Amino acid sequence: MSGAGAGAAPVAAVVLAAGRSSRMGAFKPLLPLAGTTVIGHVVAALRAGGIDEIRVVIGHRAAGLAPVLADLGVSAVVNPDPDRGMYSSLTCGLAALPATITAALVLPVDVPLVRPATLAAIAARAARGDVLVVHPTFEGQRGHPPAIDRRLFAEILGGDGVGGLAAVLARHAAQSLDLPVIDHACLWDMDRPEDHARLAAAARRRDLLDPAEIAALFDRCAVAAPVRAHGRAVAARAVAIADGLADAGVILDRDLIAAAAELHDLAKGQPDHAEAGARILAEFGFAGVAAVVARHMTLPFADGDPIDAAVVVHLADKLVAGTADTSLEARFAAAFARFRDDPAALAGARRRHDDARAMLRAVTAVTTAADRRASP
Repeated sequence: MSGAGAGAAPVAAVVLAAGRSSRMGAFKPLLPLAGTTVIGHVVAALRAGGIDEIRVVIGHRAAGLAPVLADLGVSAVVNPDPDRGMYSSLTCGLAALPATITAALVLPVDVPLVRPATLAAIAARAARGDVLVVHPTFEGQRGHPPAIDRRLFAEILGGDGVGGLAAVLARHAAQSLDLPVIDHACLWDMDRPEDHARLAAAARRRDLLDPAEIAALFDRCAVAAPVRAHGRAVAARAVAIADGLADAGVILDRDLIAAAAELHDLAKGQPDHAEAGARILAEFGFAGVAAVVARHMTLPFADGDPIDAAVVVHLADKLVAGTADTSLEARFAAAFARFRDDPAALAGARRRHDDARAMLRAVTAVTTAADRRASP
């Protein structure tokens, strides 16, 4: 399979890795990133996004990069004169693609943190074949990688390179499409050592959303301001619970808890909004956050059950009304009153109340036991 899913028009990727890396002071493709190399991370992301037909254009330090690519199982294409610039590398890469390929994502190796879900979405949109260029955008800015339809290959291959790829794409602006993505990293490149340090730090938690991505996702889903404020309040309460547990020796994923708590009502107003929100998050590649969000409404819990991230978020949500802290009794009082003439619904509310009380007992038992041990 090459991009866009089985049975779809095949989409490939051309990775541009022929440059000198002069401003970096070290060879970018082989720098460490997320437990592998930059080029290893890029190739893995493309494959995870369903793109298997990959051409990596090499030039400077080709002798050192070629065996790494061989180990990765991807095809290297040598640019014999990489000093002619990135456009020359692009032409080498496009010329090496099979005739069956209908579009190609063009990804500079120094934009290494685009998520697989983003790459898959770009490829799927390009595979429809109704536009010549698909540009991923974040916060209104175009990023990488653009997807270029085969119908532009001949023009690119026959061009003189003046103005670079941007000049070619500008001539076809009317047949281009901007694709909003929830992926800040489509705008992140790395030219200098401080850029590499910043991206290496960000790479550790690409399973989570950064604050700008959370805001963009809220905007995309038209989440109302009060719901956003409630999410922030629940996140603060959830982090406080997690910190108390950590002080008692129960270490949970604090960053996951914070993100899931803030996003737990992403689909508020939709039927079964917990599952609906989880589906949206999973679509954008945030499976771990989605799993927690899916459980924030109903989460059976009994004394002795383990405390995990979903328990903390679920409990924190029940301890916040609007943006203010509250008690479980006050939080559930309205539900009990609302369902007093509906026995089935009332029984469900009482089960959720009992589950939340069991969670609160479990958390309190852990933290108070630690307090007693710490007392002289």
